[in-house]
Formats: sequence, structure tokens, C-alpha cells
Amino acid sequence: MADLAGARWRKSTRSGDNGGNCVEVADNLPDVVAVRDSKDRSGPVLIFTPDSWTAFLRAAPSSC
Repeated sequence: MADLAGARWRKSTRSGDNGGNCVEVADNLPDVVAVRDSKDRSGPVLIFTPDSWTAFLRAAPSSC
């Protein structure tokens, strides 16, 4: 399990202006990219390797 204590969360650049449905990303941690729902900050977090996150972004539509 990743230690997220030092995570610096920011709104993902892939989150559009869609009424508050935003994803927050913490990419400042060593060897992990953490993703969470901005409306449920204490909820579950998805953990990706940096390579997996990059592959996901390349495959995702440019606006969600």
C-alpha cells in the first residue's frame, strides 16, 4: 500500500468543466500516481505506476 501522507492533490487537467465531476491527482510521490474523486476526498484512491498513468492518459478522450 502506498503512503499518501505527502500527497499534493490537484485537479486533473483532464477534468473538464462538467459541474463538479472532477478527478484529483497526486503525482509528486515516488513511483506512484494517486487518483481520487474530488467529491469524496476521504474515499478510495486508485494507485497507478507512472507508466500506467501515462498510458491511461494517452488512451483517454481529451475531454471527459
